[in-house]
Formats: sequence, structure tokens, C-alpha cells
Amino acid sequence: MTRIPLSVIFFVAFVFPYVSDGLGSASTLTISYSSKTVCGIIASNSSQRIECYRGGQTFSILPNVSFEVISGGENFFCGLKSGGSVLLCWNTSFQPKRVYYNNSVMLRDLTVGDDQVCAVVDKTETAMCWRGVGYRFPSPSMDQKFLSITSGRGFACGILSSSRKVWCWGTNNETAFEIQNQFGNISMYSLVAGGSHVCGLSITGFLVCKGKNDSGQLEVPENSSFEFSRLALGFNHSCATRSSSGSVVCWGGGGEFSSNVTNDVSFQLIVAGSDFTCGLQSRNLSVICWGPGWSTNVSSGTYLPLSMIVPGPCTQNSCSCGQYPGSSGYCAGSAIICETCLQPQSSPPPEMASSPPSPPTASPSPSSKARDRRLLAFMIVGSIGCFTGVCTIVYCLWTGVCCCRRKKIHNSVQPTINGSNANAGGTGSGDLFTPLSRSSTIRRQSSRAMKRQRSGTSSKHPDRADEFSLAELAVATDNFSLENKIGAGSFGIVYKGKLADGREVAIKRGETSTKAKKFQEKETAFESEIAFLSRLHHKHLVRLVGFCEEMDERLLVYEFMKNGALYDHLHSKTNVEKNSSLLNSWKMRIKISLDAARGIEYLHNYAVPPIIHRDIKSSNILLDENWMARVSDFGLSLMGPGSPTGQYMSMRAAGTVGYMDPEYYGLNVLTVKSDVYGLGVVLMELLTGKRAIFKVEGEGGGPTSVVEYAVPKIMAGELESILDMRVGPPAAHETEAVELVAYMAVHCVNLEGKERPTMADIVANLERALSLCDDSHGSISSATISIVSD
Repeated sequence: MTRIPLSVIFFVAFVFPYVSDGLGSASTLTISYSSKTVCGIIASNSSQRIECYRGGQTFSILPNVSFEVISGGENFFCGLKSGGSVLLCWNTSFQPKRVYYNNSVMLRDLTVGDDQVCAVVDKTETAMCWRGVGYRFPSPSMDQKFLSITSGRGFACGILSSSRKVWCWGTNNETAFEIQNQFGNISMYSLVAGGSHVCGLSITGFLVCKGKNDSGQLEVPENSSFEFSRLALGFNHSCATRSSSGSVVCWGGGGEFSSNVTNDVSFQLIVAGSDFTCGLQSRNLSVICWGPGWSTNVSSGTYLPLSMIVPGPCTQNSCSCGQYPGSSGYCAGSAIICETCLQPQSSPPPEMASSPPSPPTASPSPSSKARDRRLLAFMIVGSIGCFTGVCTIVYCLWTGVCCCRRKKIHNSVQPTINGSNANAGGTGSGDLFTPLSRSSTIRRQSSRAMKRQRSGTSSKHPDRADEFSLAELAVATDNFSLENKIGAGSFGIVYKGKLADGREVAIKRGETSTKAKKFQEKETAFESEIAFLSRLHHKHLVRLVGFCEEMDERLLVYEFMKNGALYDHLHSKTNVEKNSSLLNSWKMRIKISLDAARGIEYLHNYAVPPIIHRDIKSSNILLDENWMARVSDFGLSLMGPGSPTGQYMSMRAAGTVGYMDPEYYGLNVLTVKSDVYGLGVVLMELLTGKRAIFKVEGEGGGPTSVVEYAVPKIMAGELESILDMRVGPPAAHETEAVELVAYMAVHCVNLEGKERPTMADIVANLERALSLCDDSHGSISSATISIVSD
């Protein structure tokens, strides 16, 4: 028999794993078993949206965007958006919640157990986990690198990249350690978890099951190398499809999981709930479910009225083993579905052999030798194709032609969040679905699109803004010396300067990039700042002094804010250590909140037409020499509708991670209430002293958001436990004021914009809170907050 190099085996196995689904493994079809909800990614050339079936009804799941894979647990399921930058989860009411967002650190191999969510970081191969209900699910050590992972009840297991051994972890340590120890030194090719057991194919292609065996779920049928391919595991049963025919074989569970409906039926993939199984027919991509937990008539099954399901993940990568027939019609855009690679029939060297041992084989026939030669040639061609695909992707990223469809995330002066720190949800206190996320659907309403205010050079720079030459501003900043640098952001660098007439100013110099995209972004932000600030005059908005526009240079000149950004006073190391800071009083923090709210209220209610800032955050709230707060940075601002509360509009999402309105980001629904959400996050920062995205000290896992951290504590009446210790406990009259601000912040970060207060409500309540700091009378509770919902 022709020997195939082990390196080729590893290459194919790593790049093109089998699609399989147990209790919680990545697939295009999944089950949330407690409610018998079956969900799939719909085959569509416009978008790969999600559709679910439950109790005789089908449900279209929002947001209506393309998803790569989904995975389900006990009472919720999650989806990884195409590309891997966004992880969303839905509860039994189909309420969406964003668990992770990072446009540069992608995820893959999403898995959901009973109440935990895990995924692999694509670049580092490390696993990240987020807890579900009641406790935090641990993440494995950063030293552990995984090819793939899968989740069961209270545990998760993965195949280590270095050795292909099985590594398990979780809150159910007994089951996790038992499974890991039973697998021992077996080198695995694939892995799928059930309730308390795990099955997979060894590197030699034999089916292996380990874990609990109380119902015979480990008693696998006698099998030959790579006889089985796709797997699905429930609480006490296991199922697999035969590689040759796609037919299903089930075992365990007292023999109640076989069904006449699956006889002679070929399945593209199968998934399992606690006590039933569903499969996607290869013939027409429709879904059938069967088993004792699905129907009292075990021998019968149910054909679900779901739309045609994508037979595999849609990808932009090249396919080493060919495309799935007609995949261009199933996937959005130019994405395709790759066929699963055929498996080699040879065994690896003795040191890599795994149990069970290979059965005795007869001498290969001439036909088998020919087949093996064809297989070897196929793999070589596939490897060359994959290498070509990688080169194509590198070229695509280098030239930037692949990036035109990404959403823009703007990070102004605030430091860019890299790596796992960009997680926007995840590991905060409480459930994945807090009581505030109570809408079953978010309706997308259309209106006229907002347009930036643009005009010719004669009208876009009115007389109130002075025009400076580049030479003047160079003199003012000592030729833009590093000593005068006071900040940096996506637009460019901010310098302190002194004009010829003695005025101190802040000069924002646009990045001098020659790339067309960067220049366009700079030009757009430059025009927006001038268009808005030249006609906005309010004591709580930073005033534009002038501008400079020479060739490719774009500079903006503002009045100088002596005390810098609120962000620095709350989070920069130097200011954090200054316990005597003026901001370390609750009265001052409430005053700053009120100042900022008044500036935003002016934009929403008094500017004509109204203006939506789109990037409200602590680094865009500056403090002048008298510690008055002013809102700055209008590079992303847009003119709003005539009514500040009544119209929705669809826009490409832009803003800063941690502050961006989830309704706006998830559904592209933008209103003035998006600014309210950002201010709510700033209020949480002022209350807790925590960044919008931060890592919880002394606890494992990924980062969390200040919203996830603070809201459950406030709602549980435990506000004191999260207050910034640098300020100290509030006095008796301050306690009432701080409580009012906290409840106001909770309302501001509601999932639905219509449930958030207006800026007029916020200003009124902050005025009341500030007055309470000087008045010991009255009491406050969440019921006394003045809020008028739209």
C-alpha cells in the first residue's frame, strides 16, 4: 500500500476538519434542547441569516446578517458572524446579546454547553470562555493551543495543537478529568462532546468514545478506519454518519434512538439535543428530527418547515478538496462551501498510533493501490491549492481590496484595544441575558438616510473659524515637536500650541498617509468637524478656533482644555495615583456628568437640524481650566431627523468598542438614543472608576464591559460594592445622589433605544442629583427617576 507522509495527514486534518455537532459544537445547524428549538443558517446568496423552529412555528432571527457557524446549549444558542469578529447569543425569547467583538482578533470553533460559551482565537489558537448562568466558566491556560474544541454539560474539551492529545476543563471537574484521563495518549483527529461523554475519530480514523457509560453511549459499533465521519452526541446517546453513504447509526440510550425515517437517507450533517437527534438531508438540505425526546413514536420523525440550510460553513478561503456543488448559490457574496477532504487509509508511524489498534488487513489489491495513488495526487494538488489560496489572501490584505465591507470602528484619542481586550461582553456578573435585555425583537424602521453637511470651500469654512497657514501652526507648536504632543487618535496627533496673539490652543493634525482610504477618512472627519463646530456654540462644547487646509495637510485648531480628558483622570496611571485629584469627589463627578449631558442635550434638542455625535466616550469629554466638562470630537457626527425621538435610520455602524450602542451595531439602527447609551457607559465609568472594557482582577477568563460588571450589582441593590474606592464612601446626602445617577445609568444602557431616557430626562435627573449633594433632605429610589420613554 502507498505510504502517505504524516505531514500531509496533519495538513489536511488541520485545515479542513469534519463538520460535526454534539451538545455544543460548531455547525450550520444546532439545537437549544430545553425548548426543543432547532436553528439553522439559511442558504442564501444575499445573507446567511439564522432561522429557528419551535413548537410548530418558524422564527427569523435578528440581526439579518451573515453567520458562519452556530452552536446551542440548554436555553440559548450563539452564532459567530461571518469572518469571526462578532459573537452573538440569543435566549429563548430570541433576544440578541453581543458577547464578543474585535475586528482584528477573529474567533473560530464556537461551542456552547449547558450554560457556557467557548471559542478559539484564530491567530493564537487559545480558547476563550464566557460564563452563562450563575457562575463564571474558566478559560484554559494561554499555554494551551487548540486545533478544535467542543462543550458538554459543565465541561469543555479540545484537541491540543502540539500533540493532538485531548485536554478538558470546566466547572464539572470530575467529568472533565475522567474524560481526559480515559483518552490518555490517544492522538485525535476530531472531537465532539455530549452530556457527560466525548466521541471522536483518532488519527488512524477509528471511532473512540470516553466518559460516562450509564446508558451504553460509549459502546461504539465495530468500525474500520474512517468508516464514520460526522458525529452528534446527546445526554446518553451517540450518533454517527457513515462516510460511504451518509446514513446514520445511533447507539446508547437503551436503543431508542434508531428511526425508520432515517433508513436509506443520506445526511450532510447531524446534531443532537439532550434526548433527540436532527439531521440535514443531503438530497434537499431539509431538516428531520427524531428520538424519544422529540416524539412519543420513536420510529417516526418530523420534517421541519425550515428554509434550506447551508450544508457547511461559507468561507472566503480556497478549497483544497473542491467546492460543494452549487455552493455559490448558498453563500452570500463570493463565499463558497468547501467539500470535506477524503481521509488517508494509511497508518502513522508507531509513535503516533492510537487505540483501538488497526485490524489485520489483507495485501492491497491493484485497484486499492491505484486508488491510493489517486488519493496521494489529490492531496498534493489540494495542498498546492491551499498554498495558492493563502498567497491570494496575503495579497488581498496587503492591497486592501478585501477590507471595503468592514464596519468602521473609530478610536479617537482613547488607546486602541487590541487582542482579547476588545471583548464587548462576556465575563461580567449575571447571566448572558440580563433583565435589561427584554425585547423579543428589535424592529428595523426605515427613514431617510442622514447626510453629512457638505458644501463648497466658500461656505464650509465660515468667517467665525479662522484660516491658518501651515507655517503659522508649525511655529505655534515648535514645528510639531514631541514635547508639545498631548494626544493621538485615528485622525492623527494632537499638539499643544500658542498662537501669535498669545492664545493657547490644541491643534489636531491629520495623519499624513498617502493611502487613498486613509486620506478619505481624514478628509471626511475634517469636513465634519468644520461643518458642525463652526455653527455650534455652547459652553459645554469644545469651540473650534480655526483650520488649515494646504495640499494634503488637514489641521483643526481648538481652544485649549487645560485639564485634559476625563478618560485620563479616571484611568491614566499618573492621574489614578493622585488620590487628591479634584475628581475624587462625588459632587465633582456628578457635575461633570451634568456638564456633558447638557452639551449632548444641546446637540439633540437645540441644534437645527439635530446632531447625533456617534462617539460619546470619556476621552471625548474634555475639562477646561475651571473643570467645566465639554464634549469634543465631531469627526463621526451626523445630522439627525427632524424629530429627535421619532425616526430611525439605517447607517453603517461607527464608534468605539465598549461605548457603541448594541442596537446600532447589531442592526444598523441609529437614533439620538445611541448617544444616550454612550453617556450611560461614561456614567458607569464615573461610578466605578473602571474602563469601558476591563479585565476583572483575580479572576480567569477574558475581559468584560463596565455595563456587564455594574448593571447586575446596581439592580441587586449592591451599588456600594462597585463604587470607585478612590472617591471613598459617599456621605449620607451624597448616597442618595449617587444612587440616582446609578439608576439613571442603568436606564441609559437598555438594549432597546426606545427604553432609554431622553437627554432632557437625563439632564433633569442629574440636576436633581447635584442639588442633593448640597441638600440632606429627600430620598431616592429607582421608582422616583423621571423618565419618559418614546
